[in-house]
Amino acid sequence: MSALLLTAGRWGGIATIIVLIIALLKQLIAFIGFIMFAIKAALVIAFIGLMLLIVLTMLRGRRRNTAEEL
Repeated sequence: MSALLLTAGRWGGIATIIVLIIALLKQLIAFIGFIMFAIKAALVIAFIGLMLLIVLTMLRGRRRNTAEEL
């Protein structure tokens, strides 16, 4: 009886470690997905900011040109 419990305990420990590793990998994949989304969002926000800066620079230059002509 004790040999059966000892064997079940060993296999149970191995199964527990395997399940924990699988859970860790799932969480790691989810975390990497979140980081990738955050990087993409940061790139989009930076691109929009750069475009706004270019448009504002063009408008400011146009305003200076019209002021010099007058």
